Amino acid sequence: MLETERHQLILNALKQKNTVKLQELVEITNSSESTIRRDLTQLENMKFLKRVHGGAARLQGKLQEPSMTEKSAKNLQAKRHIAEYAASLIEEGDSIYLDAGTTVLEMIPFLPSNIVVVTNGLMHANHLLERNVKTFLIGGYLKPTTKAMIGRGALESLEQYRFDKCFMGVNGIHPELGYTTPDQEEAMVKQLAISLSREAFVLADESKFSEIAFAKIANLHVASILTNELDPDIKEQYDSKTKIKVVTS
Repeated sequence: MLETERHQLILNALKQKNTVKLQELVEITNSSESTIRRDLTQLENMKFLKRVHGGAARLQGKLQEPSMTEKSAKNLQAKRHIAEYAASLIEEGDSIYLDAGTTVLEMIPFLPSNIVVVTNGLMHANHLLERNVKTFLIGGYLKPTTKAMIGRGALESLEQYRFDKCFMGVNGIHPELGYTTPDQEEAMVKQLAISLSREAFVLADESKFSEIAFAKIANLHVASILTNELDPDIKEQYDSKTKIKVVTS
């Protein structure tokens, strides 16, 4: 079978369902695993798909942004493992910034109490108060889907602070195009918070890798990545560009 024919069969399989296992593609194309792995690498480089652990997945739309409720229900166990490890990096007396992301939200039960938190996440505020954590909520426009404070008011409010560490959620992580999110105003808030922090961490489960959203936040090197299970071939693309920690359960 010609390479172009295999590629078309792979893409057709992904149109029918969002994720296809490597073994399924081997059977569909009647090819070896090594051939399919090579095809997936080529198609990923051409931005037709992304490789995931054990197969391939469709790319999300660049403007696609699930609501907080939709995001909270996805990959919950992985998010909690990542969040617990992220919280372990915080020391007593730290001033930190918590982004409005759902994985970041999962950090709150594990936070030390003697810290100061600034956040743009409306959903975070009540959970932080229940933990008796000193909390500052920045101003701005409240975005209905992500419950994040954004806009000029958020940027001006955020400028008043400096952080030991910040913890970010993103929609896409790409080896060349960096960290991205669908909303340019939300991207600006994330970008500023990173610039005001001594250390920055991006919390992302494996589904975010190789995704590209509409608005760029920053290049890879500005933050360390905390993630869960990751295919060694995929991890290798990022190892030379930033620090990446794979958190195991």
